[in-house]
Amino acid sequence: MEQKEEITIKPLEEKLIGVVNKANEPFPVIGKILPRFLDGAWSYEEQLYDTKSETRFPDDQLQWKEYIDSEEKAVFLAFHEEECIGQIRLVKDWNRFAYIENIAVRKSFRKSGVGRMLLKVAETWAQDKSLIGLSLEAQNDNVIAGRFYENEGFVLGGADTMKQHANPNIDITLYWYKVFELKKR
Repeated sequence: MEQKEEITIKPLEEKLIGVVNKANEPFPVIGKILPRFLDGAWSYEEQLYDTKSETRFPDDQLQWKEYIDSEEKAVFLAFHEEECIGQIRLVKDWNRFAYIENIAVRKSFRKSGVGRMLLKVAETWAQDKSLIGLSLEAQNDNVIAGRFYENEGFVLGGADTMKQHANPNIDITLYWYKVFELKKR
């Protein structure tokens, strides 16, 4: 459990299942990330839009109890007093990364360090499970999230134009990775 001022991070418990989607609020779409693979390395540039918009992911309808006290997956919630203001959902992936299924912070708490706190808890969880890093995927129209991931030490590791083929609103799925430094003995 981690604290910053009045913000507390707690693992999901059965009594908290009702608030797990509270942090799922609209986020701004200000442009798109255009990935490029050249000489064995990924890079990207941003294409910013003249007109900004907002989008929102649907609330997740999962078997939340499966995330409680599991060795394979976890949900951590951020609270300000009694209000759920953030969520991060993790699973152990086959490639020894902790895959972040979702990270969300309420609009009024964005840019306040809550996302960083959630990633720190995810990193600790992953290291406790002897995993080698964190991974996630994001749509290329989520420029602000891409900036956040890069600021938190993630690197672009791939792009996929087919994953969201059935969704006309998504061009490219981006894969972000944060590899932990090996501790010297």
